Amino acid sequence: MRLRWLIPILTGGVLLAASVRLHLKDGGFHAVREYEVLEDRVRYYSVERSDWEEIPLDLVDLKKTRDEAGAKEAERKAAQEASRAERKAERDAEREVESVPDGGGPYWIGPGTPAEIKPLKQAETKINTNRRRSVLKAMSPIPIVAGKATLEVDGERSAFVINHTRPDFYFRLLKEERIAIAKMGLNKGNRVVEKWSIIPVTKEVIQDPEEVPTFRHQAGENLFKIWPQKPMPPGEYAFIQFEPGKANTQVWDFAIAAN
Repeated sequence: MRLRWLIPILTGGVLLAASVRLHLKDGGFHAVREYEVLEDRVRYYSVERSDWEEIPLDLVDLKKTRDEAGAKEAERKAAQEASRAERKAERDAEREVESVPDGGGPYWIGPGTPAEIKPLKQAETKINTNRRRSVLKAMSPIPIVAGKATLEVDGERSAFVINHTRPDFYFRLLKEERIAIAKMGLNKGNRVVEKWSIIPVTKEVIQDPEEVPTFRHQAGENLFKIWPQKPMPPGEYAFIQFEPGKANTQVWDFAIAAN
């Protein structure tokens, strides 16, 4: 009876023989390219001497040899599968990036394959001071007075609700400004985006949003993928884009739903 073992691997599309260890019962081993069991002996191709040799079968630990070869083959197949999965993930990510519209601002990455990319609607904001409430036009600072103020959005609830505590977003930045996710509070039926301290004379604005710690990955030119470092508690949030010291904050509001 003859039993032949050959352990192949693929490298660069060419079928090659892998080096395996033919274990001996005394604890040693021979590095072999392949081997076959011939009744009372084992014939093998020695990697060290590049030639065929034979050894008595009762000196060989076949079980250990086969177990080790099987484990290596399983590892090889697992590595191949992981590599295929990684390449697929890279292709999916490239297609996802290509699907993000050219317009500036944040986009929520919805569930499904392919992912649904939804833009967040830019909110109209107001400056609330002790004296007045004024509409803040996007990208256009308005006259403001020194002191304390809050930047607010009308209403207590956002119309854009996400049922996931760790959502993923893309943000396409059309000009070099700071972007962040802010947790919003409430003030007399409105949502507070950030607190402002306005410096006398210079009218410089010190913004104080309650920022959510996030991870950020540049996915393309002026395109960033952004996601929270930790699950976000249910509540009202906003993407903000601003130039520090200037009263030109832009806001895109959304909510995290309670599960």
